[in-house]
Parts: sequence; C-alpha cells; structure tokens
Amino acid sequence: MPITEIEGRKLTLTHLERILYPRTGTTKGELVHYYATIAPALLPHLRGRPLSFLRAPSGVDATSFFAKRPPAGTPSWVTTSVTERSSGEEMEQVQINDLATLVWAANLACIELHVPQWKAAAPGTADRLVFDLDPGEDRTVVDCCAVALLLRERMRADGIESWAKTSGSKGLHLYAPLTGASPEQAAAYAKALAKELEADHPDQVVSRMTKNLRTEKIFIDWSQNSAKKTTAAPYTVRARATPTVSTPVSWDEIEECDDPGRLSFTIADVPDRVADHGDLLAPLLERKRAGKLPS
Repeated sequence: MPITEIEGRKLTLTHLERILYPRTGTTKGELVHYYATIAPALLPHLRGRPLSFLRAPSGVDATSFFAKRPPAGTPSWVTTSVTERSSGEEMEQVQINDLATLVWAANLACIELHVPQWKAAAPGTADRLVFDLDPGEDRTVVDCCAVALLLRERMRADGIESWAKTSGSKGLHLYAPLTGASPEQAAAYAKALAKELEADHPDQVVSRMTKNLRTEKIFIDWSQNSAKKTTAAPYTVRARATPTVSTPVSWDEIEECDDPGRLSFTIADVPDRVADHGDLLAPLLERKRAGKLPS
C-alpha cells in the first residue's frame, strides 16, 4: 500500500485501482487525484463547515451511504466540530480544512461532499443563500437556466448578487453571499421568492416538493437554507453513473445554454476549466459582496 506525505501528514492510500464508476472505468486513484488537483479551488468553500459525506467504498453501483460522524480510525490531526441535531443530541462532524484531510476523505471513497450554509463557529449565522433548481419530468438544465435568470433578476431587485454552479446531476444551484441573517431568515426569504416566481410563472416554476406538481416544471428547492440541511459543495464529485462534478458556471454560459450537454462536466473536464477561468464562485467568498436580506 502506498504511503504518501502531505503537508507533514502521513497517509496510507489503499485500493487505488478499485473501480468506483464501472461505466467509465474510473478508479479510486483517479478520484483521489482529482480532489488533490482541485483542492486550491475547493478548499475555500469547505473550510470551517461540518461535512456530510456520501461514501461508496465498492463503487457507485454498489451500496452507498451518507456519513456524518467521523469514521473509526480518523486521524487525530483531522479537525472536527460538534453540531446539534434536530433531536437536541450533539454530534461530532469532520471539517475539511486542508489538503491532507481532503485526500484522507477521498481515500475512504467519500465521493460526495455536502455542507450547510453556515460555519461551525457560527451555526446561527447564514453566510450564504442557496436555491436548488431541480427539473421535473420532461425538463432539463436548459429550463433551469431560464428560471435561474429570473431568480437572478429578482434577487438583484433586493440588492443581492448571485452566482451559479451545476448540481452535478440534472439541475443548477444558485448562491448569494449573505450578512446579518439567520438560517431561518434565509429560508423564509428563499421560500418567499420561490412562491413569488411560482405565482408569476406557473407554467415554469413550482415551489412545492410534491412529485405530481413538478412535471414539466422547475422545482425551486428553497429548503436547503435550513440549518439542518446541506447542499453538494462546489467541485464535489457526484455518485452518478459517470463521475460528474458540481461545477461553477458563468452567467454567459447560462444565458447561452441550449443543450444539456453544454453544462455537464466530469473530473476530466473541471481542472482545465479552473486553470482557464479560475474559480467562478470565488465572489461567493468575498464578504464585501455579501448582501442583506430585505427587512
């Protein structure tokens, strides 16, 4: 088993040849390499946030499971924090604050990385707003783009700027940096905007999760602003049939999208995109861009 040293931390990497994506033949070694390569763009979006992982140790076609607690054998140098569950029980969770921890997690086949819209140091403060645009039956990410543009303009009317990424599946995520808001306030604002767009564009938008209401519409999921919810992190790989990535995209790409394939990216595509364009979600990290929710 290869042993590597990263930032002074020794790691034993195991079963790198194991195929995690049978359709493409993508191995765990390639997953680890992707996360190590994309770390400079990814880590700023993870630091200080408690992680939830989707693990698929035997590959995406086998059993996968979500994990929140640190697994047995977690190194002592991995940063953890304590969060409170809805039951009132306290739970320890991992933070990925550095490259060594990211590679350690990838070696455990933690394929998907999910984070809340708050940091462990301030669980009562929402530092960003998120909308998850999910296409219903007979709709695609192209239709999500049209709704994303509506949401962008509606938020701008309240002085809130937003940026976008693909979900890594079928939809889009819109983010806006916030200041002076609680998760409850962020969720209430997001819900109000989703309902407003549903009222104004009933043939395009639905704000309720009920499956039979979502056919031929885009569901605006506002609920991921809740303190108890998480969203797939920027640059996370997804446990789909192929190793797609939740990828930041420009507003020009959204405006020009006329084919779902134009906004589908894998671990083979994303490092070159970042090399060419930088982190398109970097403005999300700039506090000077943070908006205030209307009172």
